[in-house]
Amino acid sequence: MSSTACQEPVEHSGALRFYSAVFYAGSSFVITVVNKTVLTSFRFPSYMCLGIGQMIATLVVLYAAKMSKTVQFQDFDRSIPLKIFPLPLLYVGNHITGLASTKKLSLPMFTVLRKFTILMTMVLEVYLLRKTFPKRLVYSVVAIVLGAMVAASSDLAFDVEAYSFILLNDAFTAANGVYTKKKLGTEGLGKYGVLFYNALIIVIPTLLASAVTGDLHKAITFEDWVEATFIFCFLMSCFMGFVLMYSIVLCSYYNSALTTTVVGAIKNVAVAYVGIFVGGDYLFSWTNFLGLSICMSGGLMYSYLTFIHKSSGSNAEGAQELKIRIAEDPTGKFTAN
Repeated sequence: MSSTACQEPVEHSGALRFYSAVFYAGSSFVITVVNKTVLTSFRFPSYMCLGIGQMIATLVVLYAAKMSKTVQFQDFDRSIPLKIFPLPLLYVGNHITGLASTKKLSLPMFTVLRKFTILMTMVLEVYLLRKTFPKRLVYSVVAIVLGAMVAASSDLAFDVEAYSFILLNDAFTAANGVYTKKKLGTEGLGKYGVLFYNALIIVIPTLLASAVTGDLHKAITFEDWVEATFIFCFLMSCFMGFVLMYSIVLCSYYNSALTTTVVGAIKNVAVAYVGIFVGGDYLFSWTNFLGLSICMSGGLMYSYLTFIHKSSGSNAEGAQELKIRIAEDPTGKFTAN
């Protein structure tokens, strides 16, 4: 048992950790561009209904996979709501505020202000998970947030409502990431159960809220439902909503909630530059560009310390620890190390 426990972190510090992070970064990039196309280019009026579509896609894909025995997770019973709480509330809050801010902000400013999620996640991990961070990681996070503040200071299209939505989205994302990490260890749920029951519990209340507010009516009467291009983009957004949530859970499982958040920030440099050409609502300034560059530098430093420097160090330490345990276990002297 001792050798197994020592080997597990070494395994997670290798290819699985890296590729799960790359998968999340790619998924986050694609869905940001697709959502921006649906909400801005096509002017789809209901970000709430787009979120509902993503929840339904998650339920359909996972239920079909469960029925075909491709994946396994616990059947629904009265213990599920208690096990999953408060993730459904954080899930819908993250979805709705994220889509609302995507619609109201240019892509570059959206990605800049999302950087504050990193600081919020670090604070929550310290408070809820009792984690500690090396000074170099803290400095890299400070650099990311500082760059975000520099870039935001040049925003020539300041919108109080849009900024409120994005900061709420940051808070929901941070809380969702930390609590997801906690819930992944809950017996019977696992990665797929967390995704499925999140969507199942919240989809009907969200649908009712959309109907009461008139949001659903706007979506149904949208004139571009006859356009094949719009339908393709809408369905792509729904499917990518599932892919994104799965990639977040996967990255959080093999890494930490903070690493998942930082990975999302790193891919934002590509999104920022794409935003110059997609959406048509970006106002260029050198201050904004400098802020983005500072953000990216901090993100790259965090990545180096997490995936390269830390991995090589932990491999050596893990091998040494394993050797000591195997040598000393028969005497029982060092079983607590």
